[in-house]
Amino acid sequence: MKEYTASQGRGKPTVDAHEALSLLLEKMDVLRSLLHGYDWSGFLTGGHKALAGAANHVLGIRSANKDSPQDGKRRFADAAVAMGQAFSLCCTLHEAKALREEVAFFQAVKVILTKRDVTAQKRTDAQRDAAIRQIISQAVVSERVVDIFDAVGLDKPNIGLLDDEFLAQVKNLPERNLAVELLERLLEGEIKAKFATNVVQQRKFSDLLTGVIARYQNRSIETAQVMEELVDMAKKFRQAASRGEALGLSEDEVRFYDALANNESAVKQLTDETLKKIAHELTDNLRKSMTVDWSERESVRASLRLMVKRILRKYKYPPDMQDAAVELVLQQAEALGESWA
Repeated sequence: MKEYTASQGRGKPTVDAHEALSLLLEKMDVLRSLLHGYDWSGFLTGGHKALAGAANHVLGIRSANKDSPQDGKRRFADAAVAMGQAFSLCCTLHEAKALREEVAFFQAVKVILTKRDVTAQKRTDAQRDAAIRQIISQAVVSERVVDIFDAVGLDKPNIGLLDDEFLAQVKNLPERNLAVELLERLLEGEIKAKFATNVVQQRKFSDLLTGVIARYQNRSIETAQVMEELVDMAKKFRQAASRGEALGLSEDEVRFYDALANNESAVKQLTDETLKKIAHELTDNLRKSMTVDWSERESVRASLRLMVKRILRKYKYPPDMQDAAVELVLQQAEALGESWA
């Protein structure tokens, strides 16, 4: 179908509209089969609940192949993309026009399944329903309008991260698979946003999230358990994001504190006060010593490495993990480098 416009208006188009219609019908049959077992017949009037139910059903399809656990989601998305392309080539045909609302519904489900940006404006259920019915009746899908929050009828919390009230709402959603997807996307986005310059915390929470979702997709844990684990992770994340005030450290100092405390033997051998003093001294000295191009100049990196080693020795940081700690501190400094420079 990429060749459709190859003739540039001269002669017969490379792909005939009736050929595109055949492909459209084929892909729609695939999409209908993936929704088998879910009653979506009222999609024209069902609003966000119909959309959420369809997406939830697709997310519940698990492949026996552990190398491709999200089989339903991938197959639905691939078929919906091909369906959309085919429809664009045959939409003037009477047979295609008769399917336009169903095409829009499938496209809207695909957006919910694949769109990673989970921002949403605050709307009432009635407003969500009206917006989604309008999308389907007009056969136009906008990724700005069709949103996972709209689908489940929730407003995204705009103060802090995932407060207890919001987490309780998500846990009680009837669309359990979609609730898991929602929490996964929220945590993924917040990890990047909140810990973009905290090497240790970003790695820690990314690994935790990946591990939980992998176990869920491989059927090692059920939906109820993965929900509990994700909610628990959200609460730990919230605590980690606000530790600076409790520790009496600035945001930058917390980042180096985390790099130092990543070594368990250091946490055991040194007092918390000592780790905070090291973090303070490292932050102060590194900020003064870093230049715009420091990461590209080996001589500057070498002098910074020596300075970090000297500070660690001064406070008797455990020697067994000292080299690893130095490298982690420099990685952390590099993550902060742009803003400091």
